[in-house]
Amino acid sequence: MSKAFGTFSGAYSRHQNSGMPHMDHDSSFSHGKRKRLNVVSMLINVLAPWLVFCGVFGAMSFYTHYTSPLLAWLVVLAGVAISALAGVLAYRTKMRDRDPTWYTFAFLAASLATIFATVFGDMNYWYNMQPYYDIENINTYPSVNPGREKGQQLMDAERVYFEDGTGLNTSKSMAFRNLDRYCVAPIVFGQEPLASYDFWAVGVNCCSGTTADFRCGEYDNPKARSGLRLMREDQRPFFRLAVQQAEAAYNIKANHPLFFYWMQDPVAEVMKYRSDGFKYAFIAIATHFAFNLLCVAGAAFAFSKISHEF
Repeated sequence: MSKAFGTFSGAYSRHQNSGMPHMDHDSSFSHGKRKRLNVVSMLINVLAPWLVFCGVFGAMSFYTHYTSPLLAWLVVLAGVAISALAGVLAYRTKMRDRDPTWYTFAFLAASLATIFATVFGDMNYWYNMQPYYDIENINTYPSVNPGREKGQQLMDAERVYFEDGTGLNTSKSMAFRNLDRYCVAPIVFGQEPLASYDFWAVGVNCCSGTTADFRCGEYDNPKARSGLRLMREDQRPFFRLAVQQAEAAYNIKANHPLFFYWMQDPVAEVMKYRSDGFKYAFIAIATHFAFNLLCVAGAAFAFSKISHEF
């Protein structure tokens, strides 16, 4: 009987080696069955790319980027390093003839998280948080009279509150066209002409460019007598060119022009930059979590389907 059993065992062993594919015991697949879903791997792939996104997005959006740009970009490099580590693990796992699917997914998910966080974090910083930090770090001047003070005296101004009787002289407005229309109008006190028009209200695409009109900011608010400093360095040269055109057209001088958004309450506008920055950060973080969760669910479904092909 032992001889017959040995003959049967040998025949069965040969049948296994020749007729069935070899499956590693550690593989996520088993012949004829659904893929065994590794819950730990799934949980790691839900959380790890999301945490990478949160770290990189936070570094690129907020105060780290403002005070230490190099440190912010080092965080981005850390995200790249984590992605590369997942890629190396996927490769090494494959070389050991084991299933690398979740490592491969981790590599792709962490790479996308790093890219998305860098791009959208930098956009949030550029449009919201950088203006907020810039404005918070310069001075506020009350009771400024455009007929008395000169632009050179207020070079570090961030918020300016003008005296009663200050307004916009829209008859001397001007626009400079460079794809967008950069509009300017002098801020004056009363109707008296000034020796130097150093204070200008500005806006983008809020004037016709063909007539002396100006519809930027709170131009039609009789209570508006304040200015919030323009902090966009990329726009400043175009507004300066618009002022130079106004100097030539109206025969006036602007020795040290300063540019402001005309409004009633600069404090509320400053806080809006901050609230928008945090709002978009929350939306980005929540959206990425949902996106990554769906990707993990889709990957788990796809891996289980692939198993039927073996």
